[in-house]
Amino acid sequence: MIKTFIDKLLGKPGASARAQKHPFGKREEVPASVHGIDPELVDRRALDVVETLQDAGFEAYIVGGAVRDLLLGLRPKDFDVATNATPEQVKSLFRRAFIIGKRFRIVHVVYGRGRENEVIEVSTFRAFLDNSLAESVSGNERTSKAALAGMKHAVDASGRVLRDNVWGPQDQDATRRDFTINAMYYDPATQIVVDYHKGIQDAKKRVLRMIGDAATRYREDPVRIIRAVRFAAKLHDVGFKLEPKTAAPLIASQHLLNEVPQSRLFDEMLKLLQTGHALASVAQLRSLGLDRGIYPLLDVVVERADHPFVKAALADTDRRVGEGKPVAPSFLLACVLWQDVKQGWEQRLQQRQHSFPALQDAIDDVFNQRIGDVSGRGKLAADMREIWVMQPRFEKRSGATPLGLVEQARFRAGFDFLRLRADVGEVEEGLANWWQEFQQADDLRRDDLIAQAREEQRQRQKTAAPAPRRVAKAAPAPVAAPEPGAADALPAVGEEGAAPKKRRRRRRKPTDGAADGAADAGGDLHRGTTDDASPY
Repeated sequence: MIKTFIDKLLGKPGASARAQKHPFGKREEVPASVHGIDPELVDRRALDVVETLQDAGFEAYIVGGAVRDLLLGLRPKDFDVATNATPEQVKSLFRRAFIIGKRFRIVHVVYGRGRENEVIEVSTFRAFLDNSLAESVSGNERTSKAALAGMKHAVDASGRVLRDNVWGPQDQDATRRDFTINAMYYDPATQIVVDYHKGIQDAKKRVLRMIGDAATRYREDPVRIIRAVRFAAKLHDVGFKLEPKTAAPLIASQHLLNEVPQSRLFDEMLKLLQTGHALASVAQLRSLGLDRGIYPLLDVVVERADHPFVKAALADTDRRVGEGKPVAPSFLLACVLWQDVKQGWEQRLQQRQHSFPALQDAIDDVFNQRIGDVSGRGKLAADMREIWVMQPRFEKRSGATPLGLVEQARFRAGFDFLRLRADVGEVEEGLANWWQEFQQADDLRRDDLIAQAREEQRQRQKTAAPAPRRVAKAAPAPVAAPEPGAADALPAVGEEGAAPKKRRRRRRKPTDGAADGAADAGGDLHRGTTDDASPY
């Protein structure tokens, strides 16, 4: 108030007047001597995109998180470029460029092929629009698809922006961005950083501050809630903290995420867990009171994050990202949901179901209960299923099973899963070591390992279940020769007493005139001949 009074006495414009003069922030051009960015940290492909656009007469800057990381002396993993060229104009300048997106139409410029490819994302400067003037629809992106088809600026009933594809100047584009440290533009040709919202100052102070009113920005796009958690986790180790006014509306705004499509929430969850700061993200969710209610599967991750197996998986994911190695969502989620699969499998085995169908049914139940219907579930589910189905097969190390298993496309993921299980004591360490050596051995060594495993199995069987000792039968007592006429005293079949002892009659040669005797012996002759001629 005193400052306002002094400004009036001195004839200086007040805060409201300054805001009207620069409604989208005042442009500041910060030279290299002040910001200190090392040009060697800039990716050559990002440089190529910027130079190509500038040579064609357009404005072009490296923008967003890449500038923030460069200011902190870090090498960015991804580079984004912003320009005043439209997506169609950008696409026409590059041989491999693709326009993607519905709400935000952007261009992916692709360099390289296969796993070595690099994508530079190019977006056009967008206008800052007054959402109170936008057209409104009652549903969301899916239910109101027909109504949204002809709209450029639309919001749903809660105020969430569904369409705003309107091009504009750079200052408005900066105001549209979420955090001040993500709203800076770096020109590698002149090495100047363009800053409209004191982003460089906030970077030096290690402050995460939302541009504009935080509650309003969360309502416009509730996914900013998850982004706030992600940036707080990612930058925690270098001292960044959420500004109190930015953090205050988080819990009250959480219910707005219910209107966001499940597929988008699933993608944002993966960004939380697969950008090298999974454990830090879990810690931030807990500290901010957001450990439940963002997304059901994320709730499970946070709940089980302290379980040794899940914690080991999260730490391993962070390690691989830090080393620049690829990570797959199927592996991490397979680790998180393994507990559910095991329980369902064991319950079915107790019901005397066959092992393999029981495992498949348990997996199906977990998918239906935990994953639901999200984009990409088919590929994700197939990879997770392969990892789980391999686990009992690792126990079989005889015959051709090991040779066939190591040839499977997902063997490495299945083995890494087994190794984590061994690290936490769920399976024997020796089993993981055996497979570690087997996959790297030549054919002769593999034969030796299979023979060694077979012998170990025999020894375990002998130790676990010793064969029962056989007791020798007592020798039968000698039977005295029957006295003449004793045969007549034996009890007949069907009478009480001992069963009659079978007696084998000798084959007698029929004599002349003894036709009646031969006829009487016919049945016994056939039986006796059959017994004598049997090869067994």
